[in-house]
Parts: sequence; structure tokens; C-alpha cells
Amino acid sequence: MFNSPLEQFQILPLLSFGVNLFDLSITNAMLTTCIGLAFFLFIFYCLFSYKLNCFPTRWQLVLESLYISTAGLIWDSVGPKGQKYFPFLFVIFSFILISNVSGLVPYSFTVTSHLIQTMVLALTVFIGVMIICGSTHGFHMLSLFLPGGTSMVLAFLLVPIEIVSYIFKPLSLAVRLFANMMAGHTLLKVIAGFAWAMMGSGGLLLIAHIVPLGVLVILFGLELAVALIQAYVFTILSCIYINDAIALH
Repeated sequence: MFNSPLEQFQILPLLSFGVNLFDLSITNAMLTTCIGLAFFLFIFYCLFSYKLNCFPTRWQLVLESLYISTAGLIWDSVGPKGQKYFPFLFVIFSFILISNVSGLVPYSFTVTSHLIQTMVLALTVFIGVMIICGSTHGFHMLSLFLPGGTSMVLAFLLVPIEIVSYIFKPLSLAVRLFANMMAGHTLLKVIAGFAWAMMGSGGLLLIAHIVPLGVLVILFGLELAVALIQAYVFTILSCIYINDAIALH
């Protein structure tokens, strides 16, 4: 995997089979997704099997921190009306966080570095927001595309613009996560390949390869911060979209 920094994003079939025109192969992306979900469910199962206590363990502290962070985001962005959407947003936040962080493990696969995966997550949020808006306001939800106090002359110009900007919300949500994860992992692979090439050259370059390795350690810490921030950003934007659907902003 030293030929190209983009090879790490290839979806490879681990077990190939299909039915007629349907490809049901098990790929590395599918395996990584299932492992992430299984890890998330396993932690909850262990905690509730051994019961929560007043003197929390390390895993209980981690889950309580995730719980408090997500609940705080919803309360600050949506308010009391958004608390019923907590389970959905908590699962979204936890899944993205686990996928981002697990992708930093060597020889693993970063699910969120593929646009199709992030687009599925974004469309899930977007469709949910439209259902919330439609069930809450009915046909009055169309007022989202016409700002208050707009004249009829400007309405013909503003309505198409508002519709296009509303449709592009899930695209921007998906591209933001995909681009950040893909760019960061590509940069890490380029620096690691550069350090490996210097080490293999021998001589003074064997000693000098410590410099790119030091840069790699710093970038790894930065990429870990990006993984956490992107999960936070995706969740808080989802909260804002839900708030817009409830309040018709």
C-alpha cells in the first residue's frame, strides 16, 4: 500500500457473491461499519449488564461524557422541544465519532472518507427534518422558501434561490465530513510514505527521516482533533436544521 496515498480509500471485496443483478459482496467498508456498530452496542450491553453506579468506571465516564455533550448540543440548539430527538442524534454522533477515530488505526478503513457514506447520513438527517417540518406545520412549511415581508416581485427571484440552497444542505453536510477526513488521511499517508522512502535510502537520509516522522506525529494529533470536531460539527448542524424545521426559520 505504498504506491498511492489514495489506495487506502479503495473498497475491496472480502467475500464476493451476488443474486442476479444484485451484488451482495462483503467489503472492507461493510466490515468496518459493522465492527463500529458492534463496538458501540457492546459497550452499552456491558454497562447495562453490570449496571451503572455512583462510582463510574472509565467506560461509564466516556459514555456519560458523550451523553452530556449530545444533550447539551440539543438543548442549546433546539431547546426543550428537541429532547425527543436525542436518541437519533446521539446515535449519529457516536457512529461518526467511532468511524472517524477507528479510521486512524493503521490498516483500518475510514468509512466517512467516502462521499456515498456521508451522503447517506446527510440524507437521513435531511429526510427526517422534512418529516418533522411537514408533520408540525403541514403546507405552511412552504413558507421556508419565502422570507417574511418579501414583495411579489422579489418572490420570483428569492423562492428559486431558497429552494436550491435548501436542497444543497445535505450535500454540504456530506461533503464537509468527506473532504476533511479524506484530505487528512491522504496527508498522513503522503508524509508516512515520504519518511519510509527516506529510511529505505540509507545514509544521511536514514537519520533525516526522523524529521518527517516528527511531523507525522503532530499531524496525527491534529487529525484526531479533526475527527472529534467533524463529528461535533455534523451533529450541531443537524440540531440547527431540526430547530429550523420546528421554528420555520
